[in-house]
Amino acid sequence: MTESSEWLIYRGAGEPHDGIDRLPAPPPWRDFASRDAAGKDGEGNGGANGDGDGSQDRRLGAHRHLAELHRPGAEELEMINAALYLRRPLLVTGSPGAGKSTLAHSVAYELGLGQVLRWPIVSRSTLQDGLYHYDAIARLQDVQIAAGGAPRTYRAPETPETPEASETPETPPQAPQTPGAVAPGSVEGIGSYIRLGPLGTALLPSDTPRVLLIDELDKSDIDLPNDLLNVLEEGEFAIPELERIADRLPGGEAEVLTADGTKARVRDGRVRCRAFPFVVLTSNGERDFPAPLMRRCIHLELGRPDHQRLATFVRAHLGLEAARAGDDLITHFLERSRSELVAADQLLNAIYLTDAAAPPSRDRLADLLIQRLDRPR
Repeated sequence: MTESSEWLIYRGAGEPHDGIDRLPAPPPWRDFASRDAAGKDGEGNGGANGDGDGSQDRRLGAHRHLAELHRPGAEELEMINAALYLRRPLLVTGSPGAGKSTLAHSVAYELGLGQVLRWPIVSRSTLQDGLYHYDAIARLQDVQIAAGGAPRTYRAPETPETPEASETPETPPQAPQTPGAVAPGSVEGIGSYIRLGPLGTALLPSDTPRVLLIDELDKSDIDLPNDLLNVLEEGEFAIPELERIADRLPGGEAEVLTADGTKARVRDGRVRCRAFPFVVLTSNGERDFPAPLMRRCIHLELGRPDHQRLATFVRAHLGLEAARAGDDLITHFLERSRSELVAADQLLNAIYLTDAAAPPSRDRLADLLIQRLDRPR
């Protein structure tokens, strides 16, 4: 693109214009339309090779076939495989943008383990959020709506045979019931009001493990790491709302909703895994974790990426040409990373945007986009 501000969409001129029509396609890692395309292609959310939300392209790169020259280091490979063999959670620590979350998607993609179940942790997250949610209010509302069809007095309409309307106690017209349908709010339909969380879904019985990403565990409150211990140790949990009525359910089973948009049957109110999920817990190192959690995890520390790894990262997301054009920015990024906290996704943003900007703006835009994350506020 030529010099000047031709690449600008919003110009701050205060006058409406059609500049939005010139907005190019989004960067591959911000292309959320791919979720719709993945769903239309029929890829199963939890299937062996499914990527029902397009997350593999966003996380691993739409051009990842060009990045096959990079291999994880020996220690990284050993720790990942140790977690797989021992059926233990993998605790991955490192600076922002080091590739902690991407690791879970990479394992799921290579081993054909389906869509990654992601549980993003915030300060209010609880174990219950990860296991399941029972919507008692919705169930009560459905019962009340269904009860609205109970016998009541209503004013019958006028007909030629009955010139004057009369009030008669009758049952108002009812919508026909589908044979075999479950009544709203009934015991048999309780599963419609229970949705398993990411952790609960990962613990459903399956022949191969699901991949669960518990992202940024260091953002949680002080209790969550300890609350996770029993579930991660035993690989099972109870749903009391189902346990109490298990003897009244057909075969003791209830069909519940899952975190990845499917349904699953839960027997006797307990979820028990067959294949323990591959659990990746990530942390930016903002806090220490209790010894009992550390004892149950395989710990992997990711160091700062080198030039080859960053070039592979850029190539996977933007292709070979962009990686070559952005080589000087990769070098500049590495120099800054020695004394400043910067993230690899900032580098990706800079290479993508400066490729569309006029040359004189390139360095200035790159510095604006790659701002240190540890600067004083």
